[in-house]
Amino acid sequence: MLLNLFGHFIDVLSRRVVALFLLSFLTACSQQIARQTCVPLTSEAQYCLNPTSSVLTDAQHRDINLTQMVNFTRGQDSHELLTQLDVNSQRMTLVGLAPLGQALFTLVYDGQTLQSKQSLLLGEQFKAEYLMAIMQLIYWPTEQVNQQLSGGNLVTISCDMALCKQLVDDNGASITLTYNNIDPWLAQVNVDIDAADIHLQINPIE
Repeated sequence: MLLNLFGHFIDVLSRRVVALFLLSFLTACSQQIARQTCVPLTSEAQYCLNPTSSVLTDAQHRDINLTQMVNFTRGQDSHELLTQLDVNSQRMTLVGLAPLGQALFTLVYDGQTLQSKQSLLLGEQFKAEYLMAIMQLIYWPTEQVNQQLSGGNLVTISCDMALCKQLVDDNGASITLTYNNIDPWLAQVNVDIDAADIHLQINPIE
């Protein structure tokens, strides 16, 4: 499932040159979709989104506004996406932007429901909620993630980086997170999804 998600997303980005003349119409050509708040991250592990209150425990991080450059790599294919992540006490919002700045999708999670508005160019099979789940896996406290995780466990592991975590499911499949800063919100984060041969590099933009 995760392979299909990111594989489809990368395929869409590959066609962006052909679709450039359509990008100015992305906002108008969009659809509103109610999404599931629980998603499979591996063949065994399922994650249900945490409420925003579980991450806003440090006053320094209250009302988070983070712009990121996300690089997706699978095999020889590599593509970039701009994201805007906003978190406050009421909701979590994730906006995905094409390289030229046009909105591809907007996800809003209010702690109970997840609404998605996305460009028709992405197609119905593209499920941006997986990317929101990955964002929570990266930034939410480990103990909070594990409370919402079934069929697997997220643990901190030793490594030569500032911080490393790994999600291992009951069959041994894994997702590895590495950070170059002990503070995840300031870090460049690398996400390796072994079963899908997918690598994500997420860089905060000041």
